[in-house]
Amino acid sequence: MKVYQLLLSSLFLLLCFSLSAQDEKMPWPRVLTTASGKEVTLYQPQLDDLKNNVVEGRMAVSAKGSDGKLVFGAVWLQATLATDMDQDEAALLDIKVTQTKFPEEVTDAQIEGLKSFLADEIMKWEPRMSLSQLKASLAGMESVSEGDKGLKHDAPDILYRESATMLVTIDGEPKFKEDSRSGISYVMNTPFFIAKEKNRSVHYLKGGDYWYKSESVLEGWTRIDNAPKKIKDFAEANAPKEEGEPSDEAKEQMTAAGPPSILVVTAPAELVLVDGTPDYQQISGTELLYVQNTESDIIMDIESQMHYLLLAGRFYQSSTLSDGDWAFVDPEDLPAGFANIPDDSPISDIKASVPGTPDAHEALLDQVIPETAEVDKNKTIEVTFDGDPQFSKVDGTAVEYALNSPQTVLRINNKYYCVEDGIWFTSSKAKGTYKVSTERPSEVDDLPPSSPVYNVKYVYIYDVQPEVIYVGYTPGYYHSYIYNGVVVYGTGFYYRPWYGYYYYPRPVTFGFGVHWNPYTGWGFSVGFSFGWVGWGFHPYYRPYWGPRGFYPGYRGGYYHGYHRGYNRGFAAGYMAGQRHSVYNNRAGVRTLNHQNHRVNNLGANRRPTNNNRVRPSTQRGNNVLTDRQGNVFQRTQNGNWQNANSTRNTRNVQRPSTTQRQQLNRTYNNRQKINRGGATTGFPRRGGRRN
Repeated sequence: MKVYQLLLSSLFLLLCFSLSAQDEKMPWPRVLTTASGKEVTLYQPQLDDLKNNVVEGRMAVSAKGSDGKLVFGAVWLQATLATDMDQDEAALLDIKVTQTKFPEEVTDAQIEGLKSFLADEIMKWEPRMSLSQLKASLAGMESVSEGDKGLKHDAPDILYRESATMLVTIDGEPKFKEDSRSGISYVMNTPFFIAKEKNRSVHYLKGGDYWYKSESVLEGWTRIDNAPKKIKDFAEANAPKEEGEPSDEAKEQMTAAGPPSILVVTAPAELVLVDGTPDYQQISGTELLYVQNTESDIIMDIESQMHYLLLAGRFYQSSTLSDGDWAFVDPEDLPAGFANIPDDSPISDIKASVPGTPDAHEALLDQVIPETAEVDKNKTIEVTFDGDPQFSKVDGTAVEYALNSPQTVLRINNKYYCVEDGIWFTSSKAKGTYKVSTERPSEVDDLPPSSPVYNVKYVYIYDVQPEVIYVGYTPGYYHSYIYNGVVVYGTGFYYRPWYGYYYYPRPVTFGFGVHWNPYTGWGFSVGFSFGWVGWGFHPYYRPYWGPRGFYPGYRGGYYHGYHRGYNRGFAAGYMAGQRHSVYNNRAGVRTLNHQNHRVNNLGANRRPTNNNRVRPSTQRGNNVLTDRQGNVFQRTQNGNWQNANSTRNTRNVQRPSTTQRQQLNRTYNNRQKINRGGATTGFPRRGGRRN
């Protein structure tokens, strides 16, 4: 009986200590030594569900009795999740014990006493963990693969080249705007610098250190040594700030490659750039080949002789690499060998787009974890329009959206809403001042992917307090969606931008080489090299990739080349650009580490100052779990599972959630090594180097 009392009385300490900020890197299981010298073990939590910002889960715990035998129990929890993507941190707030299960010897009165005790004590704590640990605990979620309905997957124009080429994307026919001070006219509907002098017919294009000229914007670009002084001065005055400089090695490689050819497109397109004739290499243990002398992900299935190309999380197939001959392949129809690509293969990161793989499962988990913040209730914004407000109705819904505003403005049942920086605002009139909204209009849940404002359905209001409002968004806000067991980027639809005195772009799916990296999230590339994409050349309020304030990783400071062994752009990961939060550095908005948390305003001394009684277990493996019914199982040395409180009932069953959890734990440990400057296995591709 004493062992059960020990287990119950110590449980609240386990919950508090085990996930505290000081212990966030401690492996599982974790052992607490009580004041009397007894040991209680806490096994890794299994989070069953995450809806909005409410987490539900369970965990197994054990204690050793006087007879030396371990006794196990299960506890169900509910908590509010708070996150800070930039700090790679998650916290569980407002934790409640909703249910417990222990052997029959523990009475109902003791169980109720435990619940009451925990309700008083655990509210004083904010257990913390890294996002990787959170995902490892979420590995058993059953609803994570529910996808977005109505996404489009038609192939864009896929253009194949075997020499240095730069893809210059213009959003429709070129639209010129004249700068009143300099007289320079520039193409406003492109992120590239294309300009001409007043009353002149020659256009100039700047890319990195190169200048080009042409009589036509769409073709005929030739390399020149220099541009006219007025053009150069205008370019320098409006140049964006680069996120660093290329390495000396990368500069040498760009110089050796020479200036690229210019390929201009006015519709969604992607460039496949190969360094000469494709160099096919076998993927160990499979009947697959991959092309190693390219930044693109190209695989050939030997049996069918089909090429597979990965774009924005979607696979397309073609019998040749020629322009245009590509068709979408549903993830379920990929060759079986894709799932068997070894983890140490140079092409292994494509497995994040192969359903059923641990890599794909981790990407799915990213989709359900929200970024959260608290917002001052008196925060306001100003909403502007290019002329009088113009709205367009979304078919099949009660939602209208503004055509001519740089912000996402909605009209729903004669009320106006604006989603800005992941926060809902509202007003009684279209123009002017909007205040923080205390409600999220449910009508946005009816928005289809064909609507350019589809992403706002992933912005939420979680709680309203007298002075602050708790808000959050999931990756759908920045156009990351689930389709048939994998994560894809963009809806696949082309949205017409606004052309008026100003140009307001809409989010795009294709044209910028969007690529998923399991360590860093979405990144993009535009082909050849450093310094080509000039987001800062044009004062866009809303960038091409979606909500203002979100910046996917752009390897702008490194060589976007096609040579094996060179710095390989975003495919190697862009650590500084991983999963940014749109909430950071916003007035009146606080993320996890800057909040005055709602937990009864307990102040700064919520955590104990001495948790030296907590340590990782060196004698027990992380091999104990509880099912949804509260039965506790332990894996034996021969790989079977048995009832943890019995030595008789051995179950020879597979537990896929355990496999996923272990895989995610290994991922977390690898990242910890990388963050400490250790091993870099899994980041570099095709012999490249991660900087």
